[in-house]
Amino acid sequence: MSPHDYLDELIPAFTPLMAIKEASRCLLCHDAPCSQSCPAETNPGKFIRSIYFRNFKGAAETIRENNALGAVCARVCPTEKLCQHGCSRSGIDTPIDIGRLQRFVTDFEQQTRMKIYQPGRKDKGKVAIVGAGPAGLQASVTLCNLGYDVTLFEKETQPGGWLRHGIPAFRLPLSVLSAEIARIVEMGVTIRCGHEVGKTLTLAQLKTEYRAILLTVGLSKGATLPLFNDAYPLEIAVDFLQRARASEGDISVPQSALIIGGGDVAMDVASTLKILGCESVTCVAREELTEFPASEKEFAAAQALGVSIIDGFTPIAATGNKVTFKHVRLPGELTLMTEQIILAVGQQAELEEFAGIQLQHNTVATRDYQTSAPSLFAAGDVIQGDKTVVYAVKTGKEAAQAIHHYLEEA
Repeated sequence: MSPHDYLDELIPAFTPLMAIKEASRCLLCHDAPCSQSCPAETNPGKFIRSIYFRNFKGAAETIRENNALGAVCARVCPTEKLCQHGCSRSGIDTPIDIGRLQRFVTDFEQQTRMKIYQPGRKDKGKVAIVGAGPAGLQASVTLCNLGYDVTLFEKETQPGGWLRHGIPAFRLPLSVLSAEIARIVEMGVTIRCGHEVGKTLTLAQLKTEYRAILLTVGLSKGATLPLFNDAYPLEIAVDFLQRARASEGDISVPQSALIIGGGDVAMDVASTLKILGCESVTCVAREELTEFPASEKEFAAAQALGVSIIDGFTPIAATGNKVTFKHVRLPGELTLMTEQIILAVGQQAELEEFAGIQLQHNTVATRDYQTSAPSLFAAGDVIQGDKTVVYAVKTGKEAAQAIHHYLEEA
């Protein structure tokens, strides 16, 4: 495989005939459980019904009414744990492939140049959002629709956050993300890149100009473990993924790699390595398969590419390129040697510039998305809760509504 393969989506798209055939399997449930199981309230029960009746435009409108990142979520959402988990069809054969149907509809929307979003009124004052990741992007659309003049401040040179800089292109093509952001800008949302709190601006400055501020800075820094202080060559998973994404897969990879961790980030690293030509990729996770943190799609994709996955082992020693593990329940140890060690053991926020705000376990403490500073709100990965894109969309929508209620009462 090659950098070219890195840029090609792993999962093929539905054709119109395939999409209609898949939608025809839907039982057209009243009060559809799949819709109740979507954190972003994308309402798959309704848009699948529209596909069934060949109304692709109506399906797209349903998705966009609820989810500004519908094309992104169609590709990266762990649907098997959410909407597909609630699918009534599961009791007969297999759940409807909701993610691919949503992808088909949003691709149709883009190909036919549909214009679902209209420019906002901007008559309710100015709101600032710090961080142009999924939560910030969704919040900007919700606030814009409510009539606010929204400006997104992003520290990187381009918006998107982890969607742009971390998720591999074979899962989320840059063209898809760029189209999502273009729709948001066309609504009238202003995105100002290269602006970082603590460097080019301060919260105090923002408070003087904006009625409210929403923090959606995400978890941009990869965690490490003291156990690996003497391990080499060592790289943090998020750093590796950012490096691969920035170069569009044009990086050199070792012949063997050992990944510590079992979440989606670990699976992304493993799949990226295999696609780019690494012959031997082994992923070791402390969780056993019954409680594996990675989504089934990411796990299955990694396995299909030839990644070796060892479950139930936790590292106890690491020196140079040798790591020793012990089983979490059973007696026994395992020692592996590799050309490259990659740590995928979590991520954390960089909150040094927000010291005046109450924090909780390296996240921002909130109550109904409001921080200890009344006009300051927070959403996305930087608050307590699930760390998936679809939950970032959910919190972005809800935080925007919380800001609206706060400002309406002010």
